[in-house]
Amino acid sequence: MRDPFSSVPLRRCLGTAGVLFLTLSVATPASSVFVIVPGMLQVAGTGALWALALAAIVCVATAFIYAELSSAWPAAGGEYVMVARTLGPLAGFVMLGINLFNNLLFPPVAALGIAAVAGAFWPGLPTVPVAVAAMAFATLLGILNVRVNALVTGIFLAIEGLTLAIVAALGLLHPGRAFDGMLLHPLMLAAGRLVPASAGAIGLATSIAIFALNGYGAAVYFGEEMHDAPRRIARTILLALAATLLLEGGPVIAGLIGARDLPGFLTANDPFGLLVRDYGGLGLARWVALGVDIAIVNAIIAGILATARFLYATGRDRAWGRRVDPWLAAVHPSFASPAKATLFAGAVGIGCCFVPLRFLLVLSGTGLIAIYAGIGLAVVRGRQSGATAHAQYRMPLFPLAPIVAGAALAYVTWLNWLDPDEGRPGLIVTGAQIVGSAAYYLLVLRRRGWTAGDAPT
Repeated sequence: MRDPFSSVPLRRCLGTAGVLFLTLSVATPASSVFVIVPGMLQVAGTGALWALALAAIVCVATAFIYAELSSAWPAAGGEYVMVARTLGPLAGFVMLGINLFNNLLFPPVAALGIAAVAGAFWPGLPTVPVAVAAMAFATLLGILNVRVNALVTGIFLAIEGLTLAIVAALGLLHPGRAFDGMLLHPLMLAAGRLVPASAGAIGLATSIAIFALNGYGAAVYFGEEMHDAPRRIARTILLALAATLLLEGGPVIAGLIGARDLPGFLTANDPFGLLVRDYGGLGLARWVALGVDIAIVNAIIAGILATARFLYATGRDRAWGRRVDPWLAAVHPSFASPAKATLFAGAVGIGCCFVPLRFLLVLSGTGLIAIYAGIGLAVVRGRQSGATAHAQYRMPLFPLAPIVAGAALAYVTWLNWLDPDEGRPGLIVTGAQIVGSAAYYLLVLRRRGWTAGDAPT
């Protein structure tokens, strides 16, 4: 029986708004504020404001890099195509291998956090069944046309934005301290009392903030479904970062201004939920927690979509073998989606829901550092060789952005190496991913003359 699926180009059906909705859903600002930012506060106290500002500078630099490279190659394969086209196929496949782990593990890691967020108000929710249900829902939705998914994620994103607006409003309406005072005299908790925040603590919090703001580069995965992508995708990436900075920075500033008990706020596992309970009551706090869970589900949907397009590109570029490649590159005849790649991403994610979360986090490693470093080198090489001369967007003040990003990444790498519990194992795992990917290329793909294919423009 003939397979109704076929390996054809993805259908261009998205405008700037649709890709922006999907990208912001991957960035998931509400999840970052409620899940990641508390770690910044515990490390650096009100020095988290400086950490956010420094991270914003790094992310602006990285967004410029993404914008220029995505304008040159708006390919579903994302970063590995950019790197392969500038630094060569070996470096490109190493980037592919690192992203394979990052992309496949992001949705289940997010899914396993749903019950934890909701547990304070809906106790007894089973972690794994809830995660599996969220993954299954996201996978089935991901098979549909990407425009349907852009609409769904846009609606969820509006709920996410409302949730963050509530947090920001409650903090600003109950000011307990001045913003400029916290900025000029940042404080952190040490031995149970507030002391001046150290440069080291702010630096460590900055590394956390970079991860919290990440996601704006995911726009490139939808580049092959975007109208006039070479011209429009750079603006979409920069808009996504600007929106992320606003949606995450606003609630953090407001929370610190309005916290009723600053030491308690800085040490709480759920400081923004505490803020809502203090000023809005338990009922509003329940609705806010529901909004955060919706944000997590939204991130899972967008993560599955992005991962499916990444896998589709690897199959189209013949990265895995004659039997696997056509299967991953198959496009649904009605929905024009990489449906089989979507099912594969969902199946892997569901399987990962039965794996301990801590182990998944270790497997994720510190891949973001390697990815940022790879595209930073790629944009410099692309300018030198002329490989990116056809890009319709050129970053300002080149090469300032890759220099700033490179210096920040070196510092973050050093901070991770000093952390023997999580940071150093993460670097080791990422190193193993690099070695394994390089070995696969050298032993298997080099004989086939593999390289990343040109993206439709």
